[in-house]
Parts: sequence; C-alpha cells; structure tokens
Amino acid sequence: MAYCTVSIGSGVVDSIYGKCQFPLQSYILKRGEAFEQASVLKKLFREVNSKHYIEGYSGETAMDDFEDVGEGGDYPRTGFEETFQKHIQNREFKQSFSVTQTLVEDGNLGTMQQRANKLITAYDRTREMHGRYLYAGGLYGTTVKVGDKTYDCASADGKALFAKDHPAKVKGAAQSNLFAGDFTAENLTKAETRMQNICGDNGELLALAPDTILIPNDASLKKKVFEVIGADKDPATSNNAFNFQFGRWNVIVDPYLSRALAKLGKTDAPWILLDGSYIQQNDGPIFQNRVKLAVRSEIDPNNDNNIWKGRGRFSAGFVDWRFALAGGMTGGSTL
Repeated sequence: MAYCTVSIGSGVVDSIYGKCQFPLQSYILKRGEAFEQASVLKKLFREVNSKHYIEGYSGETAMDDFEDVGEGGDYPRTGFEETFQKHIQNREFKQSFSVTQTLVEDGNLGTMQQRANKLITAYDRTREMHGRYLYAGGLYGTTVKVGDKTYDCASADGKALFAKDHPAKVKGAAQSNLFAGDFTAENLTKAETRMQNICGDNGELLALAPDTILIPNDASLKKKVFEVIGADKDPATSNNAFNFQFGRWNVIVDPYLSRALAKLGKTDAPWILLDGSYIQQNDGPIFQNRVKLAVRSEIDPNNDNNIWKGRGRFSAGFVDWRFALAGGMTGGSTL
C-alpha cells in the first residue's frame, strides 16, 4: 500500500507527531554536517558537484617544450591530443527508519534522536565505504562487486587503478604504479622516486610530490610505517644517522580500507603513496555529489508509524591514475 505524504507545516498531524518533527529533522541535518567535517573521503578524492545522470572527464596532452629557434626564428607549433576519456554514473542510495506513535505520544525524543543518528551515520558510512571499495578493488582489477552491485574501479586508460602496464596516450613506455615489497625505509625511498619519475600521456614529467601514506588498520604495518618515519634519527644504525624521511609524510590509518579489503577476501597489507595536491588539482580520483542526503517523513497508513526516509545520489571513480602508487602487493612490479 502506498504511503501518504504529510507536510511538516500543515499542523493537521500534531496529535500524532506532537512537536517532535522539527527538532528531529534539524538533528538529522546537523548531524550530517558534523560528520562531513571529520570525513577522510576528501583527502582521497576530489569532490565535485554533478548536475547530470552521468559525467564525462577528459583533457588534452601537455604542450611540447619551448625550442631554441635562433634569432628571428619561426614559432614552432604544438599539437594537442585528447587524453583518455572516463564517464562516471551517479548511483542512488536509500535507507529508512520508523518511529512508533507510542514513542511520539510519550515524548521519547531521545530514542528518536538515536535512530536519526543511526540513519545519518549509516549514510556517511556508506559514502566512506563506497570510496574505499573502489580503492581496494582497484588494487586487483577494473571492477569491484559489493553485494549484488558492480562498480567500476578502472582508470580512464581501461586498466585497473593500480596496474603494472598503464599505457601512454601519445608517446612513452608503459608505466607501473603497482609494486611488491614490504614497507621499509629503502622501499619507501624507491617508491617515492618511482612516483616522482612518472610521466604524462605525452612523455612529460609531472613533478609529482607524494606527501601522504595510506594504509589499512593493520598493527604490523602501522609499526613498520612509524618506525621508518617517526624518528629524526635512524634507529637501525649504531650512530643514529639522520633520517631524511622524518616529518615529510602525512599518514592515514584507515579502518574503512581494512574493512573493504576484508569484505573482498583479500589478505594483502598494501601501503599507498598519494600526492594530495595532484588529487585536488587534477581529474584523478573523483567523488561526484549529485543529490545531498534528503530526509522526508511519512505516515504508514496501516499502523500510524512515522517513517523517516533518507535518499542521496553520488558516485566515484578514477580518471588519471598518477596520483597514487601502491606497494606491498603480491605480483606487483619490483621496486
């Protein structure tokens, strides 16, 4: 049976709702804003506002270097080519909870707020996990299956986000951002160097500067990371030589990534280098916000329960893969 929609401002349902509807809705919305401030998602993706069912991303290859033409020489002319294209389709997410008429009549606002809190927490957790499933899936392939839904975690070149053979669109050899090797001071230095030497689709250097280490919430891996970067002296040497990795890195220890890897049945403990500036300034990891969480209230005509429904539309995907490099992966390239 269809639900009937009841306007908050009509005043005709005060006998059922009491005066709880305004404070409850306000609580839901304010709780959502607070969670957004604490989200790590914005460090892993560049958030964009979408206006369409599906959004397309592309760009142009870099301009050639300036040439020495001699005195009075002609101007060289650079040609541009379109880079790989990527389309990201927005998805629709929904959830709901109910408040019985008894709770409303007895003014049990605390219980109602607890349920409202669970609704908004579930929505924000879904957004966080959606992004982590793509990162985790991108370590192993071009798609990732979550429940009965399949999501695209390939980059625009058609390869998995993390792959050993990313092709160049115009010129240059295939490049890898998927590597084997445990997290050590030596491997961190090698991985950073590899990432700094990654080239664009026209063979140009991009001046990548990785500044963040993303790891799952793994005790052994955490210990290794902070042993390497957590002291200004090298504890492995008898004379405590200077540790040039100290103070240079942001570290994200991510339980959501741990959960995503576990849900996918993976046992690797990857460590991922990220260039935070590249993420925010280029079309790399994109998180599309199409419709923010909208909450509405209805009365179930069968039992007078107050049904609160939450709905949002968003999606995520990867365009350019060069913002990230993964280590610790079985079968990855050798550092």
